[in-house]
Amino acid sequence: MSMNRVVITGRGSVSPYGLGVDEFVNGVWQGRSAVQVMAEWGGISGMKSLLAAPVPAFDAKKKIPRSLRRAMGPLAIYATLAAQEAAADAGLADDFLTGGEVGAVIGSTTGSPEALAALYGHYLFENSIEGIKAGEFFKIMGHSASANVCLALGITGEQWAPTSACTSAAQALGLGYLLVKSGRQQAMLCGGADETHASVTGVFDVVRAASCRNETPTATPSPFDIKRDGVVCGAGSGILVLESLESARRRGARIYGEICGFGHVNDSEHIANPHSASMARAMIQALDEAGVSADEIDYVNAHATGTEQGDRAEAQAIAQAVNGSVPVSSFKGHFGHTLGAAGVLETIILLEMLARQEIVPTLNLTDPEPECACVDLVQQLRPQSLTTLVKNNFALGGVNAALVLRRMEDDV
Repeated sequence: MSMNRVVITGRGSVSPYGLGVDEFVNGVWQGRSAVQVMAEWGGISGMKSLLAAPVPAFDAKKKIPRSLRRAMGPLAIYATLAAQEAAADAGLADDFLTGGEVGAVIGSTTGSPEALAALYGHYLFENSIEGIKAGEFFKIMGHSASANVCLALGITGEQWAPTSACTSAAQALGLGYLLVKSGRQQAMLCGGADETHASVTGVFDVVRAASCRNETPTATPSPFDIKRDGVVCGAGSGILVLESLESARRRGARIYGEICGFGHVNDSEHIANPHSASMARAMIQALDEAGVSADEIDYVNAHATGTEQGDRAEAQAIAQAVNGSVPVSSFKGHFGHTLGAAGVLETIILLEMLARQEIVPTLNLTDPEPECACVDLVQQLRPQSLTTLVKNNFALGGVNAALVLRRMEDDV
């Protein structure tokens, strides 16, 4: 059976820099940190990290009708706005978008943390469900983002919703790639969404993985740096339109890049600790599927969140799977770890790198840890010839994902 080539034809984002891809890309290329102190968290007993990279406030009432918005928490709102931008960017006509040949796969870590806290705060402290509105369930269900996007855009194709924390969006891209490649769908809206909340940062705080540099928020997180002290959680949504090359050509669509391979492996060593061999195995699997050799890779985008164990294991895995001379950077220093949105928000930056032929460095990396310096850690914006890239995302629970992305030549 012949397989479709899978290309990217649309981009949409809501990020810690604001609404839209332009705001997002500009913030990153300007080297601005989106991390800030969440002063209101200071009253939470035991909370050491007061840092986050939230989405700037905006009036959702002006963006989404109440009939749709009443079933949405913040993350579903972010996903809907990003999906609308991506669909418009791809030029998807209404009849194509709603005709059953387009699906959606949009992940998140959980349903809306804000809505979960409000609902269970009422239920547990009042011992009552009186006054809880019917729409609250649709905000907290695990597939809130994907369901609300499908409803808002009229999507009638396949709907999927990975909930694997830090790899939710990477799994969404991988699954969308497989669905389009196999011909089950002509196009897929793929991505993820998450929101900042004290309870989310609190989880990393409890396991001693959260950055606590509350006095210098823009200096953290600092992936690969010898003084790194942990994760800063971010928020937003990234959505990409994946489409068969044949469909994209038929529509005359702009093509941002191609997905050539997807590596997806499980690590059963430990539910929390990273495993270098499994990370390497995911990358090697992606390279094999793409039919490219390690020496053809021009750059690796690291998951690197700023934790001691995770960054070290990933650097060693990259050196093993690709080679030690490949340029490597992480975007977490710019806008934090956006969790369920990370895989796609970071891929949007990779597509822009392919267009500009520049590598975005790791912000806040000033003194690389020797154990991480087994690869070429990029510390300044670097002009570079870029054709084939690897994108990594790894999650607690043993999920390891890697994608191979390629720049589309004009005559392909």
